Amino acid sequence: MGAPKVADLAVGLTTSIGTLPHADPEEAVEFVLRCHPQLPATPQLPNRSPLERRLPQAAWGIAGVSVQPDGSLSIEHADLDREAPYSDPTFTGEPFVTLRTFLRAIAEREGPAKFQLTGPVTLGVALTSAGVASDVAFALSGTVVRSRARSLLNLLAEQAPGVSPVVFVDEPSLLACLEPDFPIGVEDALDLVSTVLATLETGAITALRCSPRGGMNNTVDWPLVLQTGPAVLAVPLRTQASLVAAASSIAEFLDNGGRLAWGAVPTEGPVGSSAGLLWRQLSSVWCELVQGGCEVSRLRLQALVTPAGGLGRHSIEQAEVVLGLVDDLARRLYDQATGLRLSVGA
Repeated sequence: MGAPKVADLAVGLTTSIGTLPHADPEEAVEFVLRCHPQLPATPQLPNRSPLERRLPQAAWGIAGVSVQPDGSLSIEHADLDREAPYSDPTFTGEPFVTLRTFLRAIAEREGPAKFQLTGPVTLGVALTSAGVASDVAFALSGTVVRSRARSLLNLLAEQAPGVSPVVFVDEPSLLACLEPDFPIGVEDALDLVSTVLATLETGAITALRCSPRGGMNNTVDWPLVLQTGPAVLAVPLRTQASLVAAASSIAEFLDNGGRLAWGAVPTEGPVGSSAGLLWRQLSSVWCELVQGGCEVSRLRLQALVTPAGGLGRHSIEQAEVVLGLVDDLARRLYDQATGLRLSVGA
């Protein structure tokens, strides 16, 4: 079977992003299968273990890097080898308990499912912050993330052969690569990410998430991010100004078949219980993008809907409300995109 194609994704799919508040893997897996059954996402459960956070999962198994129980990293410099593979290619370690639970649940599934990997730039920055020389840190992170990407594809082919993987590479640190004190050059950073995406596209639909941290600068250089070549791009709605400024690049991405995963429901601050305002905000961004050259039909037909970020700091009840709003937006999107009318309401 060849790699799944982004065109095979249905209109108006929903999924979750990052962490969930559960502590029990079985309950978390049941939650995602119920809340977004068409594109269920691998849960990450930091409330079960800090090792299920982004960086502990990324650094697990690297020779010379010890992941502490609280998720922090300690370095044995003499043991670092920038060419060495990591030691857990079958994801048997403690950070992947929930991943293994998810795989058991979808073993007989036919259709798409979402997975995530921490990107090489973000891992390289973390290793540099832990005291590794930048040339070693980024060479090592590139090797490890590419190897982990291949291992994930092999694991899925073995344990869930009917699943069409959609793999999000989580790269928040890529947004800082234009800063003058960034430890590697812009082209090197882009190459690290694009190489991982190229590795994944042999067996998965590739996706990229480069969301700025909440409460910080919401400016994103989307044309730069798009140079890495994802099939799906996660776009938080709060980056509206940057998206509109990049309308021509977004239009080209859509014209080439790309999909936008709209982080349209905020995960920080009050959310409310109605999707009406969120729908108006999403529609407003679309209107501005159309004025900038995007085709309205592509914006609607090539859209997914997600929360803006992870839900690990919410209660389970709050998380369900957020995903309910995501589902409401997706229903409105589907109705508008296909020319249907809801039988009740508007």
